[in-house]
Amino acid sequence: MSIQATMEDKLNKAFSPERLAIINESHLHAGHHHHGSDHHGAYDGTGETHFRVRVVSSAFAGMSRIDRHRAVNELLADELKAGVHALAIEPSAPGEKTRW
Repeated sequence: MSIQATMEDKLNKAFSPERLAIINESHLHAGHHHHGSDHHGAYDGTGETHFRVRVVSSAFAGMSRIDRHRAVNELLADELKAGVHALAIEPSAPGEKTRW
């Protein structure tokens, strides 16, 4: 199972979201230097290292923005340890304004 599919499964089980989008943004980071680099030290933009998670769930109602981010980061801790270099999180409760 891909990292993206694993994250989607975990987020669905934990938060029962009414909307969920996981966007692989790894290609936007080609040439950056970090773990997963080629022998020249620059990332080639392939793979599953940079993601944007947009999630709307009633589980976030009444939670601060920091607590929402913390909940998602804790849920996806294994993926972050296993090579996900960046995770942009956009959590919302139903009825809140979203960017998508």
